[in-house]
Order: sequence, then C-alpha cells, then structure tokens
Amino acid sequence: MTSEMAVPYVFRSDAARYEGVRPVHIYLLRTLFSLMFLFVGYDSWSYLLKHEGAWNPMHAAAWSMFASYSLLSILGVFRPLKMLPIILFMLFYKTIWLLFVAYPLWASGTLAGSPAAGMARIFMWAPVALAIVPWKYVLETYVLGRR
Repeated sequence: MTSEMAVPYVFRSDAARYEGVRPVHIYLLRTLFSLMFLFVGYDSWSYLLKHEGAWNPMHAAAWSMFASYSLLSILGVFRPLKMLPIILFMLFYKTIWLLFVAYPLWASGTLAGSPAAGMARIFMWAPVALAIVPWKYVLETYVLGRR
C-alpha cells in the first residue's frame, strides 16, 4: 500500500498538495461534485431538453441556473478547492429556501402533501455538505483572504 493510500494519510492535512486541507475532504468534495453533476444535471437538462411550449420566465431562469450549476460541478471534480463557492452557493440557497419556504409550511402543518414537500425532502440533505466543507480553508480563503 502506498503512503497516499494509508488511512492516517487521508486524515492529515497535506499543505503541498491540497493547501493544507485533509485528503479526506478532497475525496468527499469530489464525490459531492460528482453527485451534483449526475443528479442536478440529469433533472435540469432533462427538463430543459424535453420542455414544450412557452416558458414561464422565472421557471426557465431557475432550470437554466441548475443546468449551469451542474456543468460547473464537473470542474469541481478536478479542482475541488477552487470550486468550493459552488457548494457554498448550494448550501446558502437551500438553507434560505428551507427557512423561508419549508419551515413556515411545516410549522403550520401544511408541508406534508404540498408542492414544496418533495423539494424540502431533497433540500434536507444540505447538512451532509456542511460536514464535507473544509470550513477552516473557507474562512481563511474566502472570508479573511489569507490565501
């Protein structure tokens, strides 16, 4: 087994290769970017390519954003740290949606069976991304500008 495949290596930061981020975070980020490409890409591109008739401009903008988001996630597979803002964007919009749309429906007892229920079920997976993001790197790079 090479030293790069040893279990302790995966949990140690690698300053030379990944700007101090643990390889386990890099592998998880690549997996997340791959899943984003597959699932968001399939849904958004299927919808865009199969749509018939006139577009609702807001729906068209949303589906176009999701399609662009899926394409950019391919870059994240190869450059996970450079593409972290896409994951931050995903975390922010899903959290905002859950707080402003799903939570009031849930609090009033009307979420179950509503058109928002399916989306809320999907968006509830956002906390998984919270565990994957290397927050120290995000703070130092995007907030404090030290890198």
